[in-house]
Amino acid sequence: MRTFIEGMPKAELHVHLEGTLEPEHIFALAQRNGIELEYKTPQDVIDAYDFHDLPSFLTIYYAAMGVLREEQDFYELAYRYFEKVAVENVLYVELFFDPQAHTSRGVGFATIIGGIHRAQSAAETNLGVKSNLIMCFLRDLSAESAMAHLEMALPYLDRIIGVGLDSDEKDNPPLKFAEVFKRAREHGLKLTMHCDVNQKDIGAHLWECLNDIQVDRIDHGVNALEDEAMCDEIAKRGLGLTVCPVSNRFVVQSLTATEIRAMLQKGMKATINSDDPAYFRAYMNENFIALQEEGDFSRDEIVQLSRNAFEVAWIDDAQKQIFLRALDDYVIDAA
Repeated sequence: MRTFIEGMPKAELHVHLEGTLEPEHIFALAQRNGIELEYKTPQDVIDAYDFHDLPSFLTIYYAAMGVLREEQDFYELAYRYFEKVAVENVLYVELFFDPQAHTSRGVGFATIIGGIHRAQSAAETNLGVKSNLIMCFLRDLSAESAMAHLEMALPYLDRIIGVGLDSDEKDNPPLKFAEVFKRAREHGLKLTMHCDVNQKDIGAHLWECLNDIQVDRIDHGVNALEDEAMCDEIAKRGLGLTVCPVSNRFVVQSLTATEIRAMLQKGMKATINSDDPAYFRAYMNENFIALQEEGDFSRDEIVQLSRNAFEVAWIDDAQKQIFLRALDDYVIDAA
């Protein structure tokens, strides 16, 4: 199973660019940009990864990205991620980025998206990894800030496929950003929102995503299993759920293997993703392997999770069929 998973074609739909910032790269960027760190070695950074819930993780996460200053920094960050996933047979990625976390430090929007876009183009040419970009809003900031950043993004809509909502969910419901997402929809952008595991008012947040925002996908979404009507609605709409097993283990002390299998049994389009792989020390293969070993997932179940990701990806049908044929051919050859 491990060998099968490692070679299986995959798509990743839930990964934060800033969450791919490896400790060694933090030090290299700090040195280049003249930034003094409180840590002496990359291992010291890893040792500081003492998070047990969403807020404790976010504190470390936002502090580390202060080393990202120039367009080249964003290029290197994205390209290094693409290099890693290319080796893991990830064919397609939808990559989150958080512009507010950088513009608040004086980094220009053009600098951020310019570096990422260059890396996307290079990765497709050099590595064969196709990708699209999702701009996320930080939900613990104001809706006005989110709207301002949507306006900043308008000249770059040819480089952005959708918008998302992440960061601290407590007391920051989807409806807070209803107007921003309505405007994004009017500009032709796809919509997704984080509904993190076991957060305050999570059931209400999920229904707001479905009924008020009318998202095209839900990030995480494990708590939907607590409501049969919600499960039925998600399955009926064919909405993707981007679940992140190793990330869940850090935040809620579980890979949520039981929940992921339940989603499959209910016909829900669960997918497997890495979330913030540099922090959780697990990219796509590690997530699939950990899940399979803990939950004793069958080959068919593992393939279905990969198939779901290609099926709910925000790509045209022709490209989708190319990816699905690659998966089917792999399964046949591995039989």
